[in-house]
Amino acid sequence: MTHNRLMALAGALLFLSAAPALAAPCGNNSAGFEQWKRQFAQEAKANGIGQRGINALMSTGYAAGTIRADRGQKSFKLSLDQFMKKRGAATIASQGRGKKRSNAALFNAIERQYGVPAGPLIAIWGMETAFGRYMGNQHTLSAVATLAYDCRRPEFFTGHLYAALQLIDRGALNPAQRGAMHGEVGQTQFLPKSILMYAVDGDGNGRVDLNSTADALASTANFLRGHGWQPGAGYQPGQPNFAAIQGWNAAGVYQQTIAIVGRQIDGG
Repeated sequence: MTHNRLMALAGALLFLSAAPALAAPCGNNSAGFEQWKRQFAQEAKANGIGQRGINALMSTGYAAGTIRADRGQKSFKLSLDQFMKKRGAATIASQGRGKKRSNAALFNAIERQYGVPAGPLIAIWGMETAFGRYMGNQHTLSAVATLAYDCRRPEFFTGHLYAALQLIDRGALNPAQRGAMHGEVGQTQFLPKSILMYAVDGDGNGRVDLNSTADALASTANFLRGHGWQPGAGYQPGQPNFAAIQGWNAAGVYQQTIAIVGRQIDGG
């Protein structure tokens, strides 16, 4: 794991040193996407992205489905009770307790290494992909490139696009990778920059694969630790580790649901 973490840190440092000025013009529809790609590719090459990454970028298409999904995120405006019901929180908690029992050795090992108990990890796992059953079928790089081009949040997704291109350059991300609508991949839905910074080899096979349960859960624990998780401290609102959960998702109802479902799974 030390090697993988060093790779992650090296990638993060490369990203920081390669942070570009946002010169390529954004757009609100597909009309300017191809021109934007050509200009962004020039900027990316000047900022250290290799030919493999550039070729992958030039092969992307405008992801209209991603834009529809990005504009249609209405569930985060629901009340907490409505959101929990819509997302099946009771089912996640019930099934999650079974996952904790059947994967006890894995969760114990993760807690020993990262200080994060099973409950919030399982809550995230269930909330994100129904425990790996629904990981998405959107072309990942097209989704991230489209969101970097779109005028709504170009700065945020430009960072993720650079990270994705770096991962492709080093062979850590397949240019054909498919995942969720906003470019998240794996069983707990990591965005590319988070892969660079936090993805680890949880099953000890010498490689990182976020479609692997062990890798995804260990990487999620590493993410939470990287956002200030304190071993043994509480993670409900107002407690020390709730801030780490806030780092996972910006929506308040999502954060609270992770905390509540996690507590139900941990039995606290």
